[in-house]
Amino acid sequence: MYHTLSQYWNKIQGSLFPELEEELGPLTEKQMQLISILEMVRIEQFLTSSFGCVGRPPKNRPALARAFVAKSVYNMATTTALVDRLKSDLSLCQICGWEQRGQVPDESIFCRVFAEFSASELPKRVHNALIKKVYENRIIGDLSRDSTSINARERPAPKKKKSKKAKKRGRPKKGEEAPKELKRLDRQLKMTQQERLNDLPKNCDVGAKANSKGNREYWIGYKCHIDTANGDIPISCLVTSASLHDSQAAIPLAEETASKVTSLYDLMDSAYDCPQIIEHSKSLEHTPIIDVNPRRDALAKAEFKAEAKAQKTVNWKPPEKIRYNQRSSAERVNSRLKDDFGGRMIRVRGNVKVACHLMFGILALTADALLNLVR
Repeated sequence: MYHTLSQYWNKIQGSLFPELEEELGPLTEKQMQLISILEMVRIEQFLTSSFGCVGRPPKNRPALARAFVAKSVYNMATTTALVDRLKSDLSLCQICGWEQRGQVPDESIFCRVFAEFSASELPKRVHNALIKKVYENRIIGDLSRDSTSINARERPAPKKKKSKKAKKRGRPKKGEEAPKELKRLDRQLKMTQQERLNDLPKNCDVGAKANSKGNREYWIGYKCHIDTANGDIPISCLVTSASLHDSQAAIPLAEETASKVTSLYDLMDSAYDCPQIIEHSKSLEHTPIIDVNPRRDALAKAEFKAEAKAQKTVNWKPPEKIRYNQRSSAERVNSRLKDDFGGRMIRVRGNVKVACHLMFGILALTADALLNLVR
């Protein structure tokens, strides 16, 4: 992996930057970061050409795709800000693919093309190809699984009322048991991957989570579930309703990651402490390391506290706890996505468009994290 990344970086630093500086003048750090990311992801290769098609030719899709990557790198809040920046910054305009400011299309075209990219899942396809190329025939040590809240500017969808099933009156006959409805995690073990993804709720709704001080916080929007590899590199991403519990997306996310890379350890917090998730992780030939959740068992809580105190007294840490500390990479990725790559700037509506917006940020973050390994 490092050899492949070094070749990318040597090409960018040795030949690409000097050539662009001759044409555009001195480059800022942000421009060099954007150029490096665009050169690595090569998003234009995933767009079909319209040459020879009937009708009016569409606006330059490769330049528009590169502009949306630039929007994530520059952490811009709106498409209006992106268009204004392109029309005022000639260097950025040329990096994206337009020779002159007057060639930059109107905001309405940006919005229409973004809807096309959302429907075709363009950034997700580019990200999948990048991950498979970099990690081909390589093994990842640790995968950290976690989710983060995504605030959206839209109304939460009304909750569907559960239909009450008519129960048979009286006690069941001797030897007869009432049929129990399978929980989602049990159903997921018997589903195909597409069925698992379709079963997850994706509408905007209200989510709740306890913060570091134990207080409950609420938000309206979605939840982004991410698998992160060593080096703070996002491998897979799912966007679901905000109210979905973290554990419900673990199995579909694990399957998606397993289709791209080979890994050894699954690191998860206590929200994922479920027998079904542990069983599925082992079925993928992984070793699950999950923080124990005693739930409402007072005796188990007391035992864990006593065990932790004894380990601290003798100054001993089990190997699992040392490896579990690597899970902090998931927190760093969540933080970078929100603070540096547009995760807090959601101005679109609907799961499909929100997922596309976040995936442009994930794509830029992944390329930047990979290049950081060799910079």
